[in-house]
Amino acid sequence: MAMGEAAAGKLNVMMFPWLAFGHMIPYLELGKRLAARGHAVTFLSTPRNVARLPPVPEHLSPRMHFVALPMPVVDGLPEGAESTTDAPPEKMELLKEACDGLAAPFAAFLAGAVAGGRRPDWVVIDFFYTWLPPIADEHGVPCALFHIVPAAFIAFLGPRSGNAQHPRTTPEDFTVPPKWLPSFPSAVAFRRHEAQWLLGGFQPGASGVSDMDRIWATKERTRFTIYRSCEELEPRMFAVLADLFQKPIIPAGVLLQHALDVDGPDDDGGSGPGARPEVLEWLDKQTSNSVIYVALGTEAPLTAANLHELALGLELAGVRFLWAFRKPAGVSAPGTGVDELLPAGFVDRTLGRGLVWTGWVPQVRVLAHAAVGAFLTHCGWGSTIEGLVFGRPLVMLPFVVDQGLIARTMAARGVGVEVARDDSDGSFDRDGVAEAVRRVMVEEDGKVFASNAMNLKEVLGDQGRQDRYMDDLVGYLTRYK
Repeated sequence: MAMGEAAAGKLNVMMFPWLAFGHMIPYLELGKRLAARGHAVTFLSTPRNVARLPPVPEHLSPRMHFVALPMPVVDGLPEGAESTTDAPPEKMELLKEACDGLAAPFAAFLAGAVAGGRRPDWVVIDFFYTWLPPIADEHGVPCALFHIVPAAFIAFLGPRSGNAQHPRTTPEDFTVPPKWLPSFPSAVAFRRHEAQWLLGGFQPGASGVSDMDRIWATKERTRFTIYRSCEELEPRMFAVLADLFQKPIIPAGVLLQHALDVDGPDDDGGSGPGARPEVLEWLDKQTSNSVIYVALGTEAPLTAANLHELALGLELAGVRFLWAFRKPAGVSAPGTGVDELLPAGFVDRTLGRGLVWTGWVPQVRVLAHAAVGAFLTHCGWGSTIEGLVFGRPLVMLPFVVDQGLIARTMAARGVGVEVARDDSDGSFDRDGVAEAVRRVMVEEDGKVFASNAMNLKEVLGDQGRQDRYMDDLVGYLTRYK
């Protein structure tokens, strides 16, 4: 960092997210906001991930530096696999092993930065990097943890001490609020089929360390925790967390693109520079609030049966839809295109009122479009925030991690409904999909969901409020470096 910047009180911050785009993008958004306030940001990842990140605005690029640490080679990990989107679920432990191998390249890079007079004021890290704080300590650099999941999820997981006092060893233990959250709504917990997956996070993987041990260890070795959230979205939850973990908890706001970015030039996803993406052109032809946007993220563990029931449910619901279609993980064989993965004749039968789109979808701009009246989502935290910032009521189809808890929380807030599922295995059918879609898009209930979502939009979309969260975070980073 230049002496002039240091004299002006500007920060030099390193950021190192877990190797998943659902983590990297919020870290990038946080970095952009720091850079917009004049601070220097170094964003660390691996070569392929750095190359795939979206470009930052030109006026921020002088203050944002991207560093690609060499990805370690691990036997059995597919060639070129550098993120969770590159490897099937059964290879995740190998990806974690490779990620642990980034310790040596990181240590060398940090030592070089310090020796070159570019000592960072902070390293902002993800839950995974238990080995990083000791390396930073050697150079006198403090670390902060940045969680991209909701605060309520971490409160539900709980501190190490709470889990030792009240151990949870069966899936049923996760279907009720934990004993350290006596005021947590009883309806906001995991279903049994979700809890089985969650229980695995408490079990050691191939590395010998469980995901929960990683979360606890990083919390114990970092000075405070930042959340992609705000009081308006999770009222009173930050005080609860500060009490549970006995460390400062700093909300950074929702970290969504500014409204001006949404209405910016159409420079991607079309047929050339300046072309308007085809999905937006299709939406332009639809009437206001008439379309449900369907997107289940890039890593939902969908099966062929799931896709069939979802498609037939949309058909039964009889509403207009835009489906950002992704193949299920592991399906890459020839002859497994949309026509093969969806029910026979589905695309032809819904032609005119539905669009199944396999290409790139500018999700934020789609959700901002006046034709969109609701959002059928897997309830990833980022997608949920994007839907609510634009006042879209939700049809919720959660799968893993925090998604079930998010769905129940949003249902309790009256901004949408969950698709009915079998509690034992998580299966759902076309009738459940159609019923949930109709409740939000067609029936009288939908007006209540839409009104509640619009009320939340008013506070989440208040840029002045969001900027204050970032200003408070910068103030904390400046005072306690």
